[in-house]
Amino acid sequence: MTDTRGPQPQYEGYATGPLPGEREPAAGQVGGPYHPPQAYPSPAGGTQGGRPHGTQGTGAAQASRLPRTGARTTPRTRKARLRVAKADPWSVMKVSFLLSIALGICTVVAAAVLWMVMDAMGVFETVGGTISEATGSNDSGGFDLQSFLSLPRVLIFTSVIAVIDVVLATALATLGSFIYNLSAGFVGGVELTLAEDE
Repeated sequence: MTDTRGPQPQYEGYATGPLPGEREPAAGQVGGPYHPPQAYPSPAGGTQGGRPHGTQGTGAAQASRLPRTGARTTPRTRKARLRVAKADPWSVMKVSFLLSIALGICTVVAAAVLWMVMDAMGVFETVGGTISEATGSNDSGGFDLQSFLSLPRVLIFTSVIAVIDVVLATALATLGSFIYNLSAGFVGGVELTLAEDE
């Protein structure tokens, strides 16, 4: 294919000066390829074939500078100092209610297991016989400990204590959150230091 447009006029700005990506040569410097500045100066004896003059064999490896890898030898621990400025009473009440219910269930189960273990060991029979002999008389047989400390009665008594514990723990935790918010307004709250391992 041939160009039929004829001679095209040359842009005057590029005809007399360098292109936008080129750098103008300094005064008294002959135009040539551009060499960027070196980060490290060349050795005093110069280089020959990638090896400094006067070094041979393993000496060249010692004269060369090893690049930095940037890897850390010890792990870094980041720490942040935070402050609990306010405790939401509603969230405190919900969490304390659930925790107190769990504690009440654990109390009832622990009381039942303890009663079964003591009954299997014969503690109630031995202690009950001693108490009945000490409190007995000719007219009455004395105090019956085994009937008084039966498993249903112990479970009912433990359940009542667990319900009272749920109500009191929830109320005290909610009241404590209000008191904490009032005191945090004066002193700023509890400060915590959190650390994160990389």
